[in-house]
Amino acid sequence: MKGSDPIHMMIERKCQSMDVPMVGFAPVSRWEQEKYHYIPTEFRPEALFPGARTAIVLGIPISLPAISNAPSAWYNEVYKTVNALLDQSAYRLATFLNQEGLPSVYVPRDGYPSLDYLRKGGKVMFSHRHAAVMAGLGSFGLNNTVVTPEYGPRVRFVTVLTRADLNYEMPEKENVCNSCGLCVKRCPVNAISGVDYPHGIIDKEACAKRSQDLKERGIAPCGICIAVCPIGQDCVFFDSRKDL
Repeated sequence: MKGSDPIHMMIERKCQSMDVPMVGFAPVSRWEQEKYHYIPTEFRPEALFPGARTAIVLGIPISLPAISNAPSAWYNEVYKTVNALLDQSAYRLATFLNQEGLPSVYVPRDGYPSLDYLRKGGKVMFSHRHAAVMAGLGSFGLNNTVVTPEYGPRVRFVTVLTRADLNYEMPEKENVCNSCGLCVKRCPVNAISGVDYPHGIIDKEACAKRSQDLKERGIAPCGICIAVCPIGQDCVFFDSRKDL
């Protein structure tokens, strides 16, 4: 490895240079904790990249004004842009680490072929939401998204797996969600109900069907439960500037 700085600091600087505001680190051993027993072995880091020691999770927020009127063409375009930036940033970070002599791979943002595939019981190849929680970037909310102190649930995530032992890990956050229930009340298909730690109980079929319907109209995804969440410094930031 070039230089003498701790690896995690080098990674943070690389992310800053790519305008990626959130980065977290989790040892792969966290997937073995009892509270995550429900994650199938084949969807864990070791199955994807044998010898992986650390998950590096990158987060890019979706602008609150863009999602405030979701579902909409504006949010649809921003959503696609953020997803593309996540994949590009993760690819660049993995390439950078490989050049530094640290074997690494990036896990693509979406690991499924279509919404219809999910509706038929298909599974995604890897949960970036779980990786983000394990990397200390946020906690699960009632709507089954990751709620962060900085942006509430208005963040998209992607993961880089590396065999580097960073000797650095971030503690998991607890209860960033305040359980206000706005996401439950505002869901147009009543897909959110109750709590089943660490998730909310989600009617996945109802949620996926709405997304599919909106996609046919060119305004997917829905985004309402994310838009109404009052958690996040972005709420204060944009509210304080609404009259400028």
